[in-house]
Parts: sequence; structure tokens; C-alpha cells
Amino acid sequence: MALNVPGLVVMAVFYLVILGTGIWASMRSKKEEKNCTGGGMEITLLAGRKINLLVGVFTLTATWVGGGFILGIAEATYNPTLGAVWALMPVPYVLTFFVGACFFVRPMRENKYVTMMDPLQKRYGNVLSSALILPALVADVLWVARTLVSLGGTMSVILDLSYAYSIITSSVVAIIYTLLGGLYSVAYTDVIQLILLFASLWVCVPFLLTNPHSMDISLTAYNHTFQAPWVGKVELNEAGKFFDDFMLLAFGGLAYQAFYQRILSASSYTQAQVTCFASAAFCLVLGIPSVLFGAVAASTDWNTTAYGLPTPYERGEAGSILPIVLQFLTPTYVSIIGIGAVAAAVMSSMDSALLSSASLFSSNIYKNIIRKQASDREMQWVIRISVVAVGLCGTALTFLDNSVLVFWLVGVDMSYTIMFPQLVCTLFFKVSNGYGATLGFIIGLVMRILSGEPLIDLLPVIRFPGCRLDPEGKLRQYFPFRTAIAIISLLSILIFSWLASVVFNKGLLPESWDVFKIKRKPKTDPRTQEESRTNKGNEETSESKQILETTNL
Repeated sequence: MALNVPGLVVMAVFYLVILGTGIWASMRSKKEEKNCTGGGMEITLLAGRKINLLVGVFTLTATWVGGGFILGIAEATYNPTLGAVWALMPVPYVLTFFVGACFFVRPMRENKYVTMMDPLQKRYGNVLSSALILPALVADVLWVARTLVSLGGTMSVILDLSYAYSIITSSVVAIIYTLLGGLYSVAYTDVIQLILLFASLWVCVPFLLTNPHSMDISLTAYNHTFQAPWVGKVELNEAGKFFDDFMLLAFGGLAYQAFYQRILSASSYTQAQVTCFASAAFCLVLGIPSVLFGAVAASTDWNTTAYGLPTPYERGEAGSILPIVLQFLTPTYVSIIGIGAVAAAVMSSMDSALLSSASLFSSNIYKNIIRKQASDREMQWVIRISVVAVGLCGTALTFLDNSVLVFWLVGVDMSYTIMFPQLVCTLFFKVSNGYGATLGFIIGLVMRILSGEPLIDLLPVIRFPGCRLDPEGKLRQYFPFRTAIAIISLLSILIFSWLASVVFNKGLLPESWDVFKIKRKPKTDPRTQEESRTNKGNEETSESKQILETTNL
């Protein structure tokens, strides 16, 4: 297969346009720095809290509709063991944005937080919050990895370009424009990327549906033709796993800094809510083309194509089904347009993950713990170094596994089972304290590790009801164990926080042992305070009279 020169030219133009937009946005960012009372750091991380509604909707949608979203939906729809019903991403994301808008936007904006870790740091102190930041940072690194994997696989199939070159080039471009302008560059490049993504995907759909190698997808939706029906089904014994995956995707996103970066950068509370509602609708619409890609692949007689047999699933290439479909079922120029869509999706998510992790490290660790007196210029360099470090780590991970779903699920898994309970307790339950948070974190982490994960060949030690071998021979939990762990973690935080509060406030343990300083200070009655002040004043007056009498004598 020869190198696709026209495709390379198109991709080069796309990267130049994105880079140019990022540079333009960085110039605006520098102008805003001069007029911002919050300093350059607030401009870099939150665009001065002045992102308008249209840009806000575009950047929030583009952040969620990334390469993992597009390729993951197509992969699940095509996979004979799953089907479209398991391509869950669009619907849970609607719940993510609605719950976020109704419950999480107000407390985060009213307190003028910069990152999602600010309330935890304020409540629990620096030491514990630093430990809680680690899962969030790991999730962001995995996010970078999964977006790059999706693009690397696509470019290597369609352009016949080396997987390594594809990933490294994309990573470098995203790192550069994120470095230059912070959230301004990320937001304005997201506008272009989302427009290109939407247009490119829908341009490809008619060519896919009318290609001569595939049957009508309405006929293969429920009939076994070339493989199992692409609609798929949820068996009764799989209902627990289906529910667990749904909840994971719906609430895991509420523990991502990228979400709060968008709602905190909006110019008002109402605008932040409208941004969430509009993004929910866009996610639904943008998920449709990927389902159609997977459906067409499942309806194709691969023996009549240049791809031949065995099928992509039998070759273990289900994760690259979208670029394979573009390459073998559409004209060359259409496949080039399609790769532009994937590239746009990847870049729009990767830059968000880069800036998200940089925000957490620079604001919550470096500024609040390591160097509280750090200047604004110093913080700008810390943010840049953080962006580069996360980008390099995420890029390195892409060479370990080529499945988009692996990085997708592991990253969101950590956010859901570990971070989400912590954030909920901190924002909505005053009883929560450092003792409960510590034990909740440990319990959640240990239970999640012991529950196993077939995607990374981690065998379960804790076997929930229904734990059995899947069709691939891997031991899998079919009970909604991740949701159970999240609930257990949340309850652990509240129960142990209450117990610790009782123990220290009742004097059952010495106050010197109270490392998180949760013992309540006794409240003094206002009348008692007034009487104390009056008595003190009378005593001072009496002393003054005695001094005068002594002097006269």
C-alpha cells in the first residue's frame, strides 16, 4: 500500500489551520492578561472567566466528543459480542451535563473555584488533597493516551503513515498551541475542530450507506447475516454490567477537571447551565454517524472488498473499524475527509486533557503547597512544563495498547469509583472531614483493585454475585460492582467522618490526636460575651479610680 500523498497534504493543512488559530488565540490571551485583576494564571486556566456562550458550547461539546467517543461507538456497534445498545457514550453524557448543570455548577461558581480540587483542598488541607489529586492526574494522562491511539490507528490505516509518526505529530501540535494560549487557544481551536468534525462525519455517511459491498443496515439490524445483528441486545444476566457501564459514563465525567474548567470559565451562572444543556443535545447528534459506521461494517461482505477475509473482528482490528470502513468502503477523497473528522475530534479532547492536568498540578500542588509565594510569571512556566509532561506521558502510553476502549474505561473508572464520591461529599455534606475522606479513598481504591479488570488482565479477588467467564474466556464481574464501590466509598466517607467528629467532640480521644482539626470550638452566647465585656469594663474603671485615689493621697 502506497503512501497517501493527497491525504498527507490535507492533514498538513488541517494542522496548520489549528496551529494558526491557537497562535491567534494566544495573542488575545496576552492582551487580556493586562486587564485581568486575577492575573495571567486565571487567564491561562479560565480565560478570565469571560468565555461567551457559543464558544463555551463548542468547547464543552468538543471536549467530550473526542477520538475515543467516535471510534469507541463505532467499535462497540460493530463488535458482534456487543452491538449498538452497548455504544453507551451519547446517552449517559446527556445525564452528565444535566446533573452537572442542576447540582454542581452553582456551588463551584459561587465559591469562585479555579479547579475541582479547590473545595477538597479547602476542606481537607494540603496533604490529603494532594493524594486525592493523583487519580485525577492519572485519568487525564489516560485520556491523552486514548485520544492519540484513535488518531494513530486511523492515520496508519488510511494514509499508510507510521503509527508512531501519526501519534507524535499530533501530540506535538496539540502541546504547542495549548502552551501558547491556555484555555483561549483550546476553546477557539475547539470551535474549528467541532465544525470540521460535524461536517466531515455527515459527508461520509451517504457514501457508506450506498456502497456496493454492504447490505441495507435495516435488514441486518435484527437478522444474522454476515455476523450477529448490529443493534445488539442486553441479556438478563448482563443487565448489571449494562447498568454499571451506564452509570460509570454518566457520573465519571463529573469528576473530570475539564468539565469544571468550562463551567468556571463561563461569564455567568446561567450561561454555564445553558452551555451544559446545549452540549448534551450536540453529543446525541454527533453520536449518530459513528453508530452508522459500525452498522455498515457489520452489514458488509468483507470477502468482496479489497480487505478480504478474515473479517476485522477476527483479525482483532475491531478498534480500528472506523478507518477500515473509510478506507475500503468509500472513495479516496471521502476517506481523507473522514480522517479529518477523527483528527479534529482527537485534538479537541487532547488539548482539554493537557490543560486540565496542568491546572490541577499548577494551582493545587505548586501554588498552594510547594511555592505559595510563586510569581505570576513563574506559574506560567509551571503550567507550560506540566502540559509538556502530561503530553509526553500520554504519548508514551499509546505504544502499550491499541484499543481505544481500554484507555477510555480505565480512565473514567478511576474518576467514578474514587473521585466522584469525594467530590459529592465535599460539596454537599458538611459532615465530611479528612478522616472519612482518607478511609473512603483507601476503601474505594483497594476494593477496585481487588475487583479485577479483564481489560488489563487483572484477576478479581473479590467476586461479586454473577462473576463468571465471558465469551473470550476472561473472568468478568457482571454485577454493577463499580457503582457498588462508588456507593460504599461515599458511605464510608460520611460514616467515618461522623464517627471521627463524635469521638473528638465528645473528648473520647485527646485533642492533640486531631490531625485534621475537626473539633468544633465552643460557641459563646452573645449575652455572655456582652456581660463579659461589661464586667471587664467595670474592672478597668475600678482600677483607674484606685490609681487616682492613691495619687491624690
